[in-house]
Amino acid sequence: MTVTETVDQAREDERWMDRALTLANQAASIGEVPVGAVVVLQGQEIGAGFNTPISARDPTAHAEIRAIRDAARRVGNYRLSGATLYVTIEPCTMCAGALVHARVSRLVYGAIEPKAGAIESSAKLLDSEAMNWRVAVSAGVRAEQCSETISAFFSERRKAAKDRR
Repeated sequence: MTVTETVDQAREDERWMDRALTLANQAASIGEVPVGAVVVLQGQEIGAGFNTPISARDPTAHAEIRAIRDAARRVGNYRLSGATLYVTIEPCTMCAGALVHARVSRLVYGAIEPKAGAIESSAKLLDSEAMNWRVAVSAGVRAEQCSETISAFFSERRKAAKDRR
């Protein structure tokens, strides 16, 4: 990659992470943990989602899964080769597995998830020899904003719980 291509890619990554942050805020507005995800193929959004496991009563309704399902439906294929998934927080084991099964080519995420993150924190699932698809990973895009979104949400929850006591 040339310097210009690298700068252009960084701008695109920030642009799409901003979109994921907007989706995360939608999740927060309905009381869900604020995680947002968007799937991009050839510069176009093909799928989007935000966390809804509580409201959907579905433990698999993570932002990444919802965005992948949306993208697969829109393109008419369960394989998303060439696509990039942008997500505000490091994916969990379930979501990392979905990236592999969907053949997503690239993952870009914002903040690390020290407890349940399966990319670099608690596990390095995508580096496993058992994975039959390789996903390129870029971490730390808009990390501060992504981290603050999650932190503010849980801080508000703790405050509300304390006020109820």
